Amino acid sequence: MLSQHLKAGTHGNSRPPALHMKALVLTEYNHFDLQDVPQPTIRPNEVLVRVQAVGICGSDVHGMDGSSGRRIPPIVMGHEASGIIAEVGSDVRGWTTGDRVTFDSTVYVLDDWYSRRGQYNLSDGREVVGVSTPDFKRQGAFAEFVAVPQHILYAIPDNVTFTQAALVEPVAVALHALSLTPIQVNDSAVVVGSGMIGLFVIQALKLAGCGTIIAIDLDDDRLALAQKLGATHTINARSGDVAKQVQELTHGRGADVSFEVVGAGPTVKTAIECVRKGATVTLVGNLAPTVEIPLQAVVTRQLRLQGSCAINGEYEAALALISSGRINVEAILSAEVPLDEGADWFKRLYAKEKGLIKVVLKP
Repeated sequence: MLSQHLKAGTHGNSRPPALHMKALVLTEYNHFDLQDVPQPTIRPNEVLVRVQAVGICGSDVHGMDGSSGRRIPPIVMGHEASGIIAEVGSDVRGWTTGDRVTFDSTVYVLDDWYSRRGQYNLSDGREVVGVSTPDFKRQGAFAEFVAVPQHILYAIPDNVTFTQAALVEPVAVALHALSLTPIQVNDSAVVVGSGMIGLFVIQALKLAGCGTIIAIDLDDDRLALAQKLGATHTINARSGDVAKQVQELTHGRGADVSFEVVGAGPTVKTAIECVRKGATVTLVGNLAPTVEIPLQAVVTRQLRLQGSCAINGEYEAALALISSGRINVEAILSAEVPLDEGADWFKRLYAKEKGLIKVVLKP
């Protein structure tokens, strides 16, 4: 059966002859067009995925105005996606048309020095689906089809929907940040930023056995959601001395670990100020290219600052946690809308419309 599909994939017979598709294209900064574009042609090691659901990531929203420098137009963005295999390349093994799949956002090479050390997220020449920089351009999933190599595919469990599977990528980002951070049962943790990734970090910290989980944000609605999803305490950053409030909740010491999930100067400073001496601060957000840090506080309090980049093998765990209900992705889902309404929803997200966290497009 598989070899038939492989043959069909090679000869291009496994899909209708119409070789164009609808795609939401960022044609210039802050402007999208729904266009008819050629369907991707797959390489021997790739599959063609018919996209069923794709999330708008915060990095896409920040990329559309050119501020991040990582969405150079014209580009089809979108890297949080799920779908059905429509065609398989001649070298693909173990996957067949009709399989329900999601995929990693990082496209890496298998024989790279970092990949061989089990750090594929750092591999040289890696590309990100739906991202365009001066170094590479890789078309993404705000389209009817996307081509991805077989080694970044993951099967979707039967009880997980395409929309849930499109949210696996940010869950895996949160799990990766935790995997790098020394956490012991009953530790105290601070999470600065209660956006989507922050809310997944909070859920993961609860699963990891943290006793005190303090969410910090400027939005009371998001803080209420953080509490619903596992935060034991919430602090609005406008409510006075945040570090002092954290100390009061942590035996006067400060938290054992903190996670910064915004990527801006003031929030990085907060993440550093809220921990005890000898603590680890994990930096996940990367909105601003550079920030100032309180160097003497870091040195004299012997803090460890570390970056967490993307995902390194956490997809399987993320899918299992969603499948078992131990991580709730629906809580952050604001809307599911057709692809042709994507430009409008981008504007609403860009304008920081109240109550909007995650929007999933359905091509």
